[in-house]
Amino acid sequence: MNCKMKLFWSLFLFAFSCCAQEKNNNRVSSDSVATSIFCYTNPITRDTAIALRDHCIIKVGRQWFCTGTSLPVWTGPNPGVRLLVSDDLIHWHHHSWLIDASILPPDCPYNGRFWAPEIHYIKNKFWLTVNSGKVTDKDPKGMKTHSIWLFSSEEVTGPYKFVNGPLTSQYNNDATLFEDEDGQTYLYCSGNGLWQARIDLSTGTLTSPLQKFLDKREPGYPEWMMGGIEGPFVVKRDGMYFMFFSTWTRGYEVGLLKSKSPLGSWTLASHEPIFGTRKKEYRPELAIEGGYANLKFQDSEDPYCETGHNALFKGPDGKLWNGCHYIMYDKRPYPYCPDLEPWEKTPQLGIEPVYYKNEMFYIKGPTWTKQFLEY
Repeated sequence: MNCKMKLFWSLFLFAFSCCAQEKNNNRVSSDSVATSIFCYTNPITRDTAIALRDHCIIKVGRQWFCTGTSLPVWTGPNPGVRLLVSDDLIHWHHHSWLIDASILPPDCPYNGRFWAPEIHYIKNKFWLTVNSGKVTDKDPKGMKTHSIWLFSSEEVTGPYKFVNGPLTSQYNNDATLFEDEDGQTYLYCSGNGLWQARIDLSTGTLTSPLQKFLDKREPGYPEWMMGGIEGPFVVKRDGMYFMFFSTWTRGYEVGLLKSKSPLGSWTLASHEPIFGTRKKEYRPELAIEGGYANLKFQDSEDPYCETGHNALFKGPDGKLWNGCHYIMYDKRPYPYCPDLEPWEKTPQLGIEPVYYKNEMFYIKGPTWTKQFLEY
């Protein structure tokens, strides 16, 4: 009888303590602020099958979609405009071809390189910009007619309908779109410098003259731009317009311009790049050809040779994030392994949080170790 009573009271006290602990945990959780932790390690993708350059990510609902320049970039037939999809920003897979080069008719005027496509959601539609030209026997890459083409769709996944193109009568590349608060839309692009114009998306026609507003050797501008500038991307914050752009002079870096108007005048927000990687021995032939091989600078302490051509998107915390391609450096020093895996020889997706403080944007990184973001 005593043993049964002891067992009864032991079970009673154990149950009581469990109830008390549960009530205490509920009280703590109700008084504390709920947080989430997002963990990531760059490069995010590590798969040759979905390798891209010039990544552009857009969040739609609970998913992220990404497009970019498909491989091969410089030689051989380009397969078209690929769309990737992810449910968590970490695991990506091929969704579809927005433009499948293999089924385009022989007389298609944009069956060339399909460089740096972007998707923007403006005026309740998805707008796809593609930079390409027509492949011919005399011009197997289509570079002589390389320009900007505009498509639209009701859904981010397509199908995309042709709107207009070429949008310019000259070589232009890296087109991006921006909608201002008054509903006006603008086109920015590269082409031996940076260019801008107002655009009517419904017809795909420029409504102001295409203007070159910045040259790579602009007087008074720093030497790190002189190799070449490209890849504009525009956002607005606190009444100021900010344009991110990339340069390959010292490796691949991102600069930042600012303006009080969407059509300038533009000035450097920072006289140094705000993001990127520097490697003196990366593509020295470009430096010799471009006349800037004598530039002196220190290599950045990361394992990359390229981290650039960026575009901003809404991240897991609802704030702006940076996305672009990361390429591993084949001459990376110890402690990095000098032997590259197959995926390391191709451009892969990298992401970093973007910060805005004191009327200035900042991008953390580029990182290559495990990162934690609490929000």
